[in-house]
Amino acid sequence: MRRVIFVLLMAASAFAAGPQPSDSRGNPAAQDGWDRIKAAVENYLGRPYIWGACGLKSFDCSGFVWRVMADNGLLIKRTTARKLYMSLPRVPNRDRFAAGNIVFFDNLKHCGIIADSKTFYHAQSSVGTNLSTFDPYWRSKICGYRAMPKPNN
Repeated sequence: MRRVIFVLLMAASAFAAGPQPSDSRGNPAAQDGWDRIKAAVENYLGRPYIWGACGLKSFDCSGFVWRVMADNGLLIKRTTARKLYMSLPRVPNRDRFAAGNIVFFDNLKHCGIIADSKTFYHAQSSVGTNLSTFDPYWRSKICGYRAMPKPNN
């Protein structure tokens, strides 16, 4: 009996949620999550770097990543880049440059959010929050990738 009620409740909640976004072929819209992350990122571009800050007016690297996640309903404890790396899910090698993944640099002392295979967002001590390219300097410092958790909505 409990199982029947559970199934009915699940079906009712799916029906109440209405149609899900889809692309031109009827597939679920994968970009929806990235669009929300990118909107949060863009709200904070150009803010100054301050060590230990997590917004709204200034950030350090992990504070910037934490704030973007928090703005998207991903509530985790505010922590350092190293601990953030340890707490997030691994990324398969083929997906490491997917938009929204988190890239870690310099022996886990710095992190940013991947925009595409050529660029990433981060809070840089000399510039503040910005979009940087994976130029030879940054590529040589990469030490890992992690997936941003999916929101529970």
